[in-house]
Amino acid sequence: MSAIDAAPSDGQPWAGIVRLAAAMAAREPLLRDLLRRTVLSLPGPAHIVGAALARRLAVGAVAARRLQALVVDTLGEDPALLARVEADLAAVAARDPACRSTLHALLHLKGFHALQWHRVAHSLWWRGRIDLAHWLASQCAATLGVDIHPAVTVGAGVLLDHASGIVIGETAVIEDEVVILQGVTLGATGPRRGDRHPKVRRGALLGAGALVLGPIEVGRSSRVDAGSVVLHAVPPHCTVVGVPARVVRSRHPAAATRPVEAVAA
Repeated sequence: MSAIDAAPSDGQPWAGIVRLAAAMAAREPLLRDLLRRTVLSLPGPAHIVGAALARRLAVGAVAARRLQALVVDTLGEDPALLARVEADLAAVAARDPACRSTLHALLHLKGFHALQWHRVAHSLWWRGRIDLAHWLASQCAATLGVDIHPAVTVGAGVLLDHASGIVIGETAVIEDEVVILQGVTLGATGPRRGDRHPKVRRGALLGAGALVLGPIEVGRSSRVDAGSVVLHAVPPHCTVVGVPARVVRSRHPAAATRPVEAVAA
């Protein structure tokens, strides 16, 4: 048992996940082996997370057991990661109406899996294991359809809903409690180097297919509606819509129906 398995965290969901897995195994004989290998036979949280993620990403000569060991080792070397995994599980269970439980998220939701693999890759990136971080990001893009540069900083309690087609560039920042739906791009506007990608502040929601381009902010608790193209900063607590995006709802009545750049100026 690793140190991270031996030391439970506050509010951890793992005992509940084990109970749910045992009940599911009793109901569904076909899933018993999967549940045994992913949850029921494992010594603690790090191994459970590692088994769930490895099952998704195991490819070719890189066997699932080696990927599981990588996750367990990363959680041991970077203990703060487990609290973020737990916060993400709680966010999915609370905010995704299609999610039946934390066990459901752990076993089945590829947005959760892609985000946790990104967390592993990001930890490796900042500890100097650049090649392995890039390899993991590439495998997530090819296998799960979620392309996040390993340098991207992501806060806790984040939900990638459905997740297919999400693209997030190198200098982007995503703060706590953000929701990102499928097909979202946080991209740059040209080939320049340096800071060139968006910063998404706490509690924002990016609707399906939204494009947010350049080193701009999406303000705290703001919403970018589906299919919108955002080229200028979005103020906090606003809803923006359209191509190019315009503010259609705000706590400040004077902001309504004005272009995003006019409100942000």
